Amino acid sequence: MRDTTTPTTRRTVLGLTGAGVLTALAGCLGSASLPGQAAGNENGQSARTYRVTVANLTTGQPFTPPAVVAHRASVELFAVGDPASDAIREVAENGNLGPLGELAEESDDVRGVAVGDTPLVPDELPASEMFPAAATLELETDASGAYLSFVSMLIGTNDGFAGLDTVPLPERVNESRSYFAASYDAGTEVNTEAYGDMVPPAQALYGIDSGTEGTGASDPDLAEGGVVTPHAGIVGDGDLDPAVYGWDDPVALIQVERLD
Repeated sequence: MRDTTTPTTRRTVLGLTGAGVLTALAGCLGSASLPGQAAGNENGQSARTYRVTVANLTTGQPFTPPAVVAHRASVELFAVGDPASDAIREVAENGNLGPLGELAEESDDVRGVAVGDTPLVPDELPASEMFPAAATLELETDASGAYLSFVSMLIGTNDGFAGLDTVPLPERVNESRSYFAASYDAGTEVNTEAYGDMVPPAQALYGIDSGTEGTGASDPDLAEGGVVTPHAGIVGDGDLDPAVYGWDDPVALIQVERLD
């Protein structure tokens, strides 16, 4: 397989993805925004607003636009040792937020959702000239949605994701909390580390043209049938050099402040 490094400009990125990174994320890979639950004053619960900043701490692994969810304690987006839900599988394999959006719409226990509008790209990668390494989101919920979860696909993987599950939101106005998110393997697809099995934006964000398009759909031939585990990182079995595209945990920093 050809592996050619090319200068990365916005035009190059748009060319490699056909319709552009953001269009690929929103279209080929799924929705780039989620319909959140209305926070309101349901059942006498007063509305709350939070500022959530998500920062990519890796040097070689871009994230899809981050999704943060405010919810009740009964919601568990993922758990190590358990099979990944359809929502997590689609995020981890394809960057597809559609099933997570359906969960937000269908579950009364999900009280608010906010999603970034660009990938988060480390400063060391060429595409960092076009995309930030951190994003700040505004999340609305109510007192019953007292917990926060976060997910984002590790773009240069088969089924890897950055995640934070069910941590407390700040209670008091102006109170802030910081959390570190680790990397996880959804256990749903074999880790080939091959560009042909990665989502199309991976090469564009890396400034690489390998001669293969990649895919934004799950491959039944790679189905793994495993459980969520801590991610082993890039081990060098495919197209990625661990020294360039690997990472150590934690992979993300999430800072949360209650505004009102």
